[in-house]
Amino acid sequence: MTYKEFIRRRQALLSYMMPASVSLFFAAPTVIRSHTSIYPYRQNSDFWYFTGFNEPEAALLLIKTSNNYNYSVLFNRRCNAQTTLWYGNCMGQKDAIKKLSVDHSLPWDTIENEIYRFLKNITIIYHAKNQYTFADKMVIKIINEIQYRILKNSTFSITLMDWRPWVHELRLIKSQEEQAALREAGRISALAHKRIIKKLHPNMYEYQLEGEIQCEFSYHGARFPAYNTIIGSGENTCILHYTDNNQKMKSGQLVLIDAGCEFKGYAGDVTRTVPINGKFNAAQREIYNIVLNAINLGLKLYKPGSTIFTVTQAVIRMMTEQLVQLNIMSGNLDTLISQNAIRSFFMHKLSHWIGLDVHDVGSYGKNYNRILKPGMALTIEPGLYIIANKNVPKKYHGIGIRIEDSIIITSDGNENLTTIISKDADEIESLMIQKQNI
Repeated sequence: MTYKEFIRRRQALLSYMMPASVSLFFAAPTVIRSHTSIYPYRQNSDFWYFTGFNEPEAALLLIKTSNNYNYSVLFNRRCNAQTTLWYGNCMGQKDAIKKLSVDHSLPWDTIENEIYRFLKNITIIYHAKNQYTFADKMVIKIINEIQYRILKNSTFSITLMDWRPWVHELRLIKSQEEQAALREAGRISALAHKRIIKKLHPNMYEYQLEGEIQCEFSYHGARFPAYNTIIGSGENTCILHYTDNNQKMKSGQLVLIDAGCEFKGYAGDVTRTVPINGKFNAAQREIYNIVLNAINLGLKLYKPGSTIFTVTQAVIRMMTEQLVQLNIMSGNLDTLISQNAIRSFFMHKLSHWIGLDVHDVGSYGKNYNRILKPGMALTIEPGLYIIANKNVPKKYHGIGIRIEDSIIITSDGNENLTTIISKDADEIESLMIQKQNI
C-alpha cells in the first residue's frame, strides 16, 4: 500500500466525524505463547488500515477541531541502540512522520501526559470499546482527566462513541490497491493447493501436507497463513474446523484442504477436496459433483445487485434437489427447502467477506440481504458433510466435501481470485495421474 492510500482512508473517516472530536486507534499488543516466548506479531486490522504500521505500543489519533481542521498524531516506540540490537530497526518518530505521513509523532512512553496537548476543546471521543482492556482503561482515564484536570469542570460531558460502524463500512469496499493484494493472496494460496496435488500420496500424515502448504506460502513472500490450516482426511472431512492435522491419510479416502495465506495483511481463502490415491470412487464423485455444481452456480449468480441470501437460496435448491435424487434426502422439494432440511448436511454460510481479516468486517444486512456492489470481496464455499446416519445410504457415510473460491464483485459480474487450481473432478484425477507418472 502506498502512503497516499492510508491518507485517503484517514480523510474518509475524518469526513464522517463531528467537529471537536477525536478517533483513537490502538496497536495490537504482543501475545505470549509460553513464558518468555511470544507469537509473531500481527497488527490490529483497523489500526493497520489507517497506518500500515506494524509495531506494538502505538496509538493513532485522528482529530477534527471545532473549526473543522483535520490532523493526525501517532504515538509509537522510541528507537535507540538497545532496541535495535535486540529487535532490529524500528520506525521511531522522525521516520513515522516521513513514511506514514502523519502530522505529529511522539514517543509511546509519553502518551499519558502528552496526549492532552491534542485534546483541548474535544467533546466527542470515538473509541472501540472491549477490544483491548488497556485501551479501555486509558480512554476512561483520558475522559476523567479532560473533565477534571484540564477543564476543571466536573459537569462537563464527553460523549463516547464507536468508530467501528464507519470504519467497517469503509473496509467493505476494496480499493484497487487492496484488490491487488487480495489477488496476490489468492494466487499464492492457489499455488499452495497445486503443490499439494504434486506431493499427495497415501500414508502421508496430514501435517506433512500442512508443511508443504506453508513452504509454498513462504517461498512467495507470504510468511503466515491467514488462519489455521485445515487438513482433514477420511471422516475428518466432516469436521468443519478440524485443525489437529495429525492423522495418517489412507488410500480410498478424501482429504479436505482449507488453506489460505496472508499477503501484505490481506487474506486468501481456498478449499479443495481431493482423493488421496488420485481417484474418486463412485459415491465420492456423486457428492463431489453436487458441490461442484453448487459453486459453479454461485459463481454465475454473484454480480452487482445480487445478494448473498438470494444466491444461497438458489444453491440450496440445487443441492437439495440433487440430494433427493441420490436418496440422501426424501420428501417434497419445496417442503424440504422451507424446513431448511439441508442443514443436516450443509450447516455453514455460503459466503463471508474477506479482506484484512479472513472473516472480514462489514454489515451483511438483515438476513444477508445486502445488495452487492463492485469492490466487495467475498468467498463462495458450498459443502456437504455426511456423518453416519441410518437414513442415508451407507456408501456415503463419512464423506465431507467443500470447495471454496474467493471473488471480488466487478462492474459486470465477479473476478475469481483462485482459478489457477482446478475444481473439476476429471481434471483433478488427470493432474494426480500425471504426478504419479513423473
